[in-house]
Amino acid sequence: MMKDDEFFREILSNCWDPEVRMSDCDMFNVDIQVLSTIPVLFNYWAKPKDCLEISRFLNDHISEVVERYPKRFIGLGTIPMQDTDLAIQEMERCVKKLGLPGIEIGSNINDMNLNEPQFFPIFEAAQELGASIFIHPWNMMGKALMEKYWLPWLVGMPAETSRAICSLIFGGVFERLPDLKVAFAHGGGSFPATFGRVEHGFNVRPDLCAIDNNVGPRKYIKQFYYDALVHDEKALEYLVNFAGADRVALGTDYPFPLGDLEPGKLIESSGFDTTTKEKLLGGTALDWLGIPKEQFV
Repeated sequence: MMKDDEFFREILSNCWDPEVRMSDCDMFNVDIQVLSTIPVLFNYWAKPKDCLEISRFLNDHISEVVERYPKRFIGLGTIPMQDTDLAIQEMERCVKKLGLPGIEIGSNINDMNLNEPQFFPIFEAAQELGASIFIHPWNMMGKALMEKYWLPWLVGMPAETSRAICSLIFGGVFERLPDLKVAFAHGGGSFPATFGRVEHGFNVRPDLCAIDNNVGPRKYIKQFYYDALVHDEKALEYLVNFAGADRVALGTDYPFPLGDLEPGKLIESSGFDTTTKEKLLGGTALDWLGIPKEQFV
């Protein structure tokens, strides 16, 4: 895979071949997988119409895979976030024509936070459509300053996700759109672990934090979803206590190196009761996507 004119990453057929994916899923007892675009292919840097063309190609492909294997895959679309009208247009096509339950977007759009005014109509349209939104960190801030030791992925990505969450909270997006169905990758990044600092900052410096929304951030902890990809039993326990099992869903980052090497093992080996495990392993994800379990029976 190339990024601009430079080699970015070697990818294998499990990135595009559903047969290979299903074989891998069977190995780890994964019955249903949600497909989404690799973030490097968001192409927010491109001319809007060019990005729309690529988005349509990618969305058509995902839709075709889901149509061929409806009991094994669910799909999320990608949209040209750099153009509000085109983004809404493609999101509507994903939901109404392709039958995809939602979309995936980045944690920032060309360095702009998600609370910027041009993005609000997209979120508003998503709420009206009932479309789910998965936010995955990308274009990590400070990347050029910490290339060594893979720090953009280890430090930058968790910070990016917290940046997105705080932007949507402080920017009033969750307040104005209470039925918006948003899920954040990697356990919400650094947000759950640093929530105390976020809330304290809001309380002691409302002149800086509450300028667009005067409602404290604690209200929104359970208003969105988190995936369970935190790689640590204590971290998972903290996340579930923080947000509730009905807000945490299995995440894998398959098939990349920082993904879960044995999907579901952390949840299965935890001390959670059976009901909680069922939510984490599938129930919460289906709730976020608005899909009844019976669809896959």
